[in-house]
Amino acid sequence: MNIHEYQAKQLLQESGVPVPLSMVVNTSEEAVQAAQEIFKQTGTTEIAVKAQIHSGGRGKGGGVKIAHSIEEVEKFAKQIIGMTLVTHQTGPTGKFVRRVLIQQGVYQLGPSEVKEYYISILLNRATSRNMIIYSSQGGMDIETVAAQTPELIFKEEIHPMGIQSYQAKKIAFNLGLRDKANSQMVKCVLAMYNVYINNDLSLLEINPLVKTANDDIFAVDAKINIEDNALYRHPNLALLRDKDEEDPAEVEAAESNLNFVKLNGNVGCMVNGAGLAMATMDIIKLSGGEPANFLDVGGNANAKTVANGFRIILRDPNVKAILVNIFGGIVRCDRVAQGLVDAYKEVGSIAVPVIIRLQGTNAKEGKELIDKSGLKVLTAISLQDAADLVRNVVK
Repeated sequence: MNIHEYQAKQLLQESGVPVPLSMVVNTSEEAVQAAQEIFKQTGTTEIAVKAQIHSGGRGKGGGVKIAHSIEEVEKFAKQIIGMTLVTHQTGPTGKFVRRVLIQQGVYQLGPSEVKEYYISILLNRATSRNMIIYSSQGGMDIETVAAQTPELIFKEEIHPMGIQSYQAKKIAFNLGLRDKANSQMVKCVLAMYNVYINNDLSLLEINPLVKTANDDIFAVDAKINIEDNALYRHPNLALLRDKDEEDPAEVEAAESNLNFVKLNGNVGCMVNGAGLAMATMDIIKLSGGEPANFLDVGGNANAKTVANGFRIILRDPNVKAILVNIFGGIVRCDRVAQGLVDAYKEVGSIAVPVIIRLQGTNAKEGKELIDKSGLKVLTAISLQDAADLVRNVVK
């Protein structure tokens, strides 16, 4: 589950990670009031006005502006609130901006150079250990830095017992920090790791992490992903979910207990089991089509869940065919087949070709049931049969 930048910063601040003073607002009038308070409390000469959507690259899309007066704050807030912000992560449709973060500026000149760093924490699946990735080249696309100057990317693996103080000191040293900034960075890294562990995060990324001209450290931006399977342990974090930022089809699927991810292809797929779903997507691709979604109806598929799955898939105007690939293990194929027949009738007319493959327990009985149902569907026994049918309907 993704959360907004302002929510991520609240979690960080509660654990001792230094963040700039900021306030989230919904209108330009509220933006002016927030900016006046921040100017008053901090004496800053600049204010950042930042669109709050679940996407990176907001600045390049015009969703982050730096204001140097109350008038500019109002102007930028009016421009950003209500805009459809398009970034390299949102795709061409963009995302509607409902609120902005009014944030204290930290880039003023002073006795030393202002520097931007990158730091993130995530799981290294190859070693099954958490890993801190960091670089002195913050504020940039970290992928570009890794590709062009890999020597500037550092990695620190963390033992399952937890991060040690010497590792935080090593990170601060490798970033070239000394004295006050070094000490603050050490505390910041330790606090960040606590946020990551205590909240069951799958990603914590700060880009940039800024050293100000006064050698203070601030998390100027923040991205947090929370592990969905751990949300039951964190009801307070589950409340941070913003469904407006999610794909409506994925929201509806979750409410129907369906594991659904929308893709950009032309062949919808409905499968029971994540592994089989991945194989089905491969079959679609190898057959000349492009998967339009990942949809796992689970091991207890029934008419209701299948009907909901059909409805969600058919809302995508790009879908030209649907491949239903069910393996009967715990659930018998004939029961699934009856569920498919009932679901098909419940949904009504389906304008695109539907290919149904049943395999496993009572697969023969299931196929016979579908063949006798009178439904205008194509049936397959093997994966190759299904692949051939997909190839024929997506020509």
